Amino acid sequence: MNNATAFPLLRLRRAGVLLDLPWELELEAWPASLDFRVLPVGPSRHLVRFLVVDGALIALKEEPIDVAEREYAVLNHLERVRLPAVNAIGIASRPAAGSAVLVTEYLAHSLQFRRLLARFPLGPGPYRDRLLDAMAWLLVDLHRGGVFWGDCSLANTLFRRDGARIQAFLVDAETSEVHPSLSDGQRAFDLEILVENVGYGLADVALSQGRPDDVESAIAASENVRERYHAVWHELHLEPRLPAGDRHAIRGQLRRLNELGFAVDEIEVVPAAGGDDVRLRVATTNRAFHAIELERLTGIHALEGQARLLLNDMREHIAWLRHRTGRATTEEIGARRWRRHVLDPALRLLRPVVGDRDLIQAYSDVLEHKWLLSERAGRDVGLKAAIEAYLAEGAPAPEVPTPALPPARDFTTSLDE
Repeated sequence: MNNATAFPLLRLRRAGVLLDLPWELELEAWPASLDFRVLPVGPSRHLVRFLVVDGALIALKEEPIDVAEREYAVLNHLERVRLPAVNAIGIASRPAAGSAVLVTEYLAHSLQFRRLLARFPLGPGPYRDRLLDAMAWLLVDLHRGGVFWGDCSLANTLFRRDGARIQAFLVDAETSEVHPSLSDGQRAFDLEILVENVGYGLADVALSQGRPDDVESAIAASENVRERYHAVWHELHLEPRLPAGDRHAIRGQLRRLNELGFAVDEIEVVPAAGGDDVRLRVATTNRAFHAIELERLTGIHALEGQARLLLNDMREHIAWLRHRTGRATTEEIGARRWRRHVLDPALRLLRPVVGDRDLIQAYSDVLEHKWLLSERAGRDVGLKAAIEAYLAEGAPAPEVPTPALPPARDFTTSLDE
């Protein structure tokens, strides 16, 4: 057999049908009979193709062996420490050709920034703000985990709608490095790359949308990423000086971190020099406080922003239960009743219309719809009316076209019990 077509060095974290793929061939030469899908990709130095295997969509990227090996290792590390990135599931190295194919999962319900912004004005507004927030948060997450990205940009990121927010995921780790921790210089350099690349990305979208007058403001807006990054980093590394006996102030600081999404791993209360005050040092885990709490109470796996909205909805229902019954319903029992009588019936109504979109995000959209309708009406309109109005509008989502659908009328009474 010719060395160019010899079977490669193959590492797969999942076997099965993946073993049957033509790894010995260059990616461009893989037969068209395979179930390839054409999906939009950002600018790339390397060939990227998408393939359906055993009902799941995977991404295949052909690149030099050393680059692919490094990217594979970094992505595996990010998955182990639960940082937001695509998951690597294999690598096939062809030493004779000097190339390798990196295999990653396709991030479900994800969007490129161009598609996310395609249907919205680029100027100041909630979606641009959420996008900038997402990029700042992603870089904070990576830096806290000792990861130097090296090529931070909108094009190397995928986005998912996350409740009322946007969550960013690293999708390209070709230049990334993992360290025990990053120096201030490494963080500043990475942040500078991000600010510059975000400015270029937003300016490019402005031009592609025929908005040349918005280019300058788009570039200026990228500086907001720097400010947002520093604000979050400062909050996480703050060591406030507090009165030694003021336990309420200590709990308040911990609640602030929880509100940002961080679970507290350890607190250290240290006597401050020259007085009766103490300094509070807090070690935090990854940004999944509400997601972990929701999964513990209900078994539902959600993104952090989605979990926040669902927990609020659940706790409103528990408060109503306690008021109606006059009994001190525990949170665990209330959570089970909320899921059985509120969430699950709502999801059954939404599923036929939402299709393969993110069902939990659709319910989050309903909660936002409910809030808007209630604001207009000056009263709580209830979940039933919110779902009816949401479906009547075609279950709109900013990232997909909105078909016109008739109002849904088949509601179970348990939605508003």
